[in-house]
Amino acid sequence: MRRNLLPVMALLLGTLFLFLGNGLHGLLLPVRGSAEGYSNEILGLLGTSWATGFVAGCLIAPKLVMRVGHVRAFSSFISLIAIIALLSGILVDQYWWVALRAVTGFCIAGTSMIIESWLNERATNESRGTIFSFYISVTLIGVVGGQMLVGIVDPSTTILFMICGILYCLAMLPTTVSTAATPQPLTSVSLNLPRLYRNSPVSFVGILMVGIANGAYGTLGAVFGARAGLSPNMIAIMLSITIFVGALAQFPAGKASDRIDRRYVLAALSAIAALAALLLIILRPQDAMMMIVLVAIYGAAANALYPIAVAHANDFASSDEFVQVSGGLLLLYGIGTIIGPTIGGPVMTVLGPHALFAVTAVAHVLLTAYALYRSRLRAAIPAAERENVPNMPVSASPMSTPESLSLDPRAAPLPPHTETPDSDETHPTGERKA
Repeated sequence: MRRNLLPVMALLLGTLFLFLGNGLHGLLLPVRGSAEGYSNEILGLLGTSWATGFVAGCLIAPKLVMRVGHVRAFSSFISLIAIIALLSGILVDQYWWVALRAVTGFCIAGTSMIIESWLNERATNESRGTIFSFYISVTLIGVVGGQMLVGIVDPSTTILFMICGILYCLAMLPTTVSTAATPQPLTSVSLNLPRLYRNSPVSFVGILMVGIANGAYGTLGAVFGARAGLSPNMIAIMLSITIFVGALAQFPAGKASDRIDRRYVLAALSAIAALAALLLIILRPQDAMMMIVLVAIYGAAANALYPIAVAHANDFASSDEFVQVSGGLLLLYGIGTIIGPTIGGPVMTVLGPHALFAVTAVAHVLLTAYALYRSRLRAAIPAAERENVPNMPVSASPMSTPESLSLDPRAAPLPPHTETPDSDETHPTGERKA
């Protein structure tokens, strides 16, 4: 394992700092915004804006990277992210924050794509699984660690914004000083909605519903905690536990879906998530620990849905369609994360903070009903012929980019990279080799 990870350790270190910054920045804005008295609609638009920028980055950033090169593009993206984090502490204005958040999402997509393509360039067929698993772990640790930083300093000061800027700048260093060869061109993944639906209606609808629910909770969970009277430290714990238990739930949920019809597993997990959400609405627990327990149950079920839905889609796709199908579903998930907080903000304003879980419950109930309905119309793939369940997507939202799909050990090996005259003679720093 050590031999496999040493060539990419600098990149993984940069990834850790990047996601530490993402976790901190993504939680700090709604916590500070809530303290400033910003409306639920505006706080929901922070998530909508970020997700819109992220999806646009997945589609547009590869062209920018191909034009100026990986290292120059990475340095530009990360510099913008650091500047925006610092500006957010200076320009404490709701409309500026919404606009800046879109730029952050765009740049995060670009930086993540570059890191993922660089990792894939260094991975061999034998080490891809190790590198992919370690990459997923690093991103999860980064997001959770960044969120926990919110509790160490008063969010009403500018200190946490400055820490964000420092973390983002640290993320730039390992990659810019790396002597690794320039990665191959980024993968372009098209989003063909009719084809995705024909391949697997349950996965199509399921990913959209999961995106809506996760986008609403991921963006407005901190707002819910603040409106419900939790301290910044308890809010950080609540959101971090959601990610942590979601990661733990991946293995048993995946194993269950490998043995029985995945649609039944999707329906059961969605029903559990909906039930936990409804209990939060009905009981409105005043005790912080009871609230966190219910949120943890919700997170365990909700965060296990995405990889099972992706695996179900891949059950009906040929091996050479894996990246296209999974990449299209990833972008569809991004569309859902745009819709979720856009709906969640106004609903919370009208019905109160606990109504956030009414939005997630509706999405999960619809997924449960549709999965059961489709299970009567189409036979399940035999267990021996199914794909293995992939890991959940990660990031502050959490989302990953289409580039991460080529790191997945289930993906077909990429063809050898043919060096272009420029990349053959160009050093990663952008200078010609002697």
